[in-house]
This record gives sequence, structure tokens and C-alpha cells, in this order.
Amino acid sequence: MTNANIITVELTDMAHGGSALGRHEGKVIFVDGGLPGERVRAAIVEDHKSYAQGRVAEVVDTVPDRIAEPRCPHFGDPGRRFSAAGPESAGRFCGGCQWQHAGYPAQLRYKRAIVADQLQRIGRIEEPVVRPTLGMGTPWHYRNNAQFRLGPDGEFGFVGIDGQTVVDVDVCHTIHPSLMELFEELELDFPALEQVTLRAGINTGDQMVILQTADNEPPAIDIDISGSCVLNLTDGPAVALAGDTFIEEELLGHQFWISAGSFFQVNTEMAVQLVNVVRDYLDPRGYEVLLDLYCGVGTFGVCLADSVTEVIGVEENPVAVDDAVANAEMLGNVWFYEGPVEETLPGVDESIDLVVLDPPRTGVEREALETLAGMRASRIVYVSCDPATLARDVRRLGEAGYRLVEVQPVDLFPQTYHIESVALLESGNGKNRF
Repeated sequence: MTNANIITVELTDMAHGGSALGRHEGKVIFVDGGLPGERVRAAIVEDHKSYAQGRVAEVVDTVPDRIAEPRCPHFGDPGRRFSAAGPESAGRFCGGCQWQHAGYPAQLRYKRAIVADQLQRIGRIEEPVVRPTLGMGTPWHYRNNAQFRLGPDGEFGFVGIDGQTVVDVDVCHTIHPSLMELFEELELDFPALEQVTLRAGINTGDQMVILQTADNEPPAIDIDISGSCVLNLTDGPAVALAGDTFIEEELLGHQFWISAGSFFQVNTEMAVQLVNVVRDYLDPRGYEVLLDLYCGVGTFGVCLADSVTEVIGVEENPVAVDDAVANAEMLGNVWFYEGPVEETLPGVDESIDLVVLDPPRTGVEREALETLAGMRASRIVYVSCDPATLARDVRRLGEAGYRLVEVQPVDLFPQTYHIESVALLESGNGKNRF
């Protein structure tokens, strides 16, 4: 890369997606590895009409928020990780974390600012109320779920920051010690093995190894654990090679059955904070009917069942629905519908008072929002893992008569740019249109 590709730019903000941004000759420049307040020399790797994407080649003037030596050796020294050497160099570094070069208090500030920015620009809310991000006391060793890939030469690790290279790892400071212990015990030897997922019940000690192969044939694996080993089939349910096809986890006094094919929050400690924020925002009085959309294994509905008259869950994944039914077995007021939310919601004929929804990163289908708004629940609590789709859906709910009260970011993903947030909306007198 020649000097003609390198510019000096003042960075002002952190953008959704993890890059710092500034302007150069009227063009927006997104810079990987930079921090707001810094002046850097950036190597431009993509140049478009209205914006460019670059990487830090040199930090000219830094800020106190910068961590000179990130904890993880696979993150690398920021000067090399985000150097002008291009994607060949970048492929040597792990892509699991993006912000280890930023101090944790700064990470929390960035996430709050990004949520507010998305609500202003996409949600068209002039002054959204976004509370300070709830963070961890110790923002390391939190992941209860980790995916590993096998590279072409048999290396076993995470996908690199180029999105393709498999980075051979021997340590990870974001996964829980229970998973790291499991990772170190694995001895794998099977050419068709494509992916390995490790899961753990942090509060129960359960462990699971989930294998995915190219031909659905079980690999040769040498593992001595008290937990389970499962083969995840591409065309059917998971098959237990050892132990069960599920683990158990405890959350707020409730036991949760989590199958290999079911989703559960990746940060158990902060999942408690998430449920508590949802409960506070819903403010149940004991007599309401709660609708739990995209309910997964029933985390929110089960934890809130003692605060309402009835919980109705809707979930598309049949494996997760089976888990949810098992998790609510001892409760007499929790029911589930299986199917896509946009198709199932019109068939829910109960009068709904409160709603909690936790959609995927793509957000909520427009027709589902229209049906939901027509139910006229007094409060909707929207749990989001993407501030852009949250802002879009908040705008649409606003057009249907709901008012955004406030948003509480909850940091389930320290050291990364990923943002979980909880939004409270209340019914008002809107035009009820889409």
C-alpha cells in the first residue's frame, strides 16, 4: 500500500459496527482501530463516493482511553492489527473482539452514544433518553458459548478479522474458564469436521460439545468430561454421542433446559441484569397477560410468570419450544405457540396487557409490528441486539401510537462492538398507521 492511500484524519465518534469515524475533505472516513478524540494516519482500503473505510496505520495523537497492550495475544498490538499491511496481515488476528484497545469505561460510553445516534438518525427521535450502559464489574471470562472452526491445515480456532482465516488460539479471555478447560481437553481428528461449539451452564457446571460435520458422520473425538457430546445434523435434530442433547442452567431461581439447537444469552451474569431491566420496565401488577415474542427457551416468560396472571410465548424454533415447555412445566400460567411471529401473532386472540419481544438482529417484520400495535398493550419492552433495527422498529411503533420512554443498554458483550439494549414504549394517542 502506497503513501497515496494514507490520510491523516481527526476521529470524533464511534460508529455502529465498531469503527471510529472522522471526516477528510468532506468525506466520512470509518477507521478500524481508532478511538474518538485521536488523530491518526489511516490506510484507506475501500474508497466510495460518500465514504471510505480505513485502518489505523499510525496513531499520531492518542487519548487516555487507549489500551497500549491489550490483554489477549490473539488480539495483537493495535499498531500491527490495524496496520497498513492489508488483509493478509489482518488474517493473523482473532475476530472475536474488536475493542480490546479501548478501556472498558470508554466502551460503555461508546455503546450508549451509538444507541442514541441510531435512535436520532433512523428512529427520528430528537432527544432519546438513553441511560448509561450497565456494565460488568469484571468484563472478562463471561461467554458461556463459543464457536471454533477447523482450518485447512487442521488448526483449531476462531475466525480472523478478515472473516475467512482460522486463527489458531491457545487462550481466550472472553470465554468462561469452564469453556477454556473444555477447549484444552479436546483432541480432534476428523477431516469432515467443520465446526465445534462449546456450551456451559455457568451456575450448574454442565458442559456440552456440539459438533458439525460436512457429511453428518460423527468424528473421532477423545474427550473425558462429565457433560455431553452432540452431533448437530444439518437435516434433523441433534444426536447425542455422549450424555444428553441439552444442558441445564439456573437463572434467578429457575432451572432452564437448553438444547444444542436452542438460543440462550451468551453472558449468564448479565442475563440476570437483562431480566431485571425487563421486569422493571414492564412493571407488572399481578393481573396482566404478558405476551413473550421470540421467546426462545422461555427465559423472560418463565422469570416473570410469578408477576402476571398469564404468559403467552411465541417462538419459531421447534427445539426451543420443546425446551420452553419443559422449563415452564412447574408453572400453571405459561403457554406457547410454535411458529413465525408474523404468522402466529394474528391467531393470538387473548387480550394482551404487556409485551416483551427479543427478535433476531434483523428486527421485527413490518406485518408483525402492525399486528402487535393493533393489540394495544399498555407497555411494550423491546430487547434488541442491533440498535439500527431497534431504531427502525421504534419509529414504526411510534407511527402506530407508541411513545419511546427510554432505553437501557446492557453490556452482554464486553470487548466487542455488539450492543444489547432494552427499550420501553408506552401506548399513546398516535395515528395508528404503517
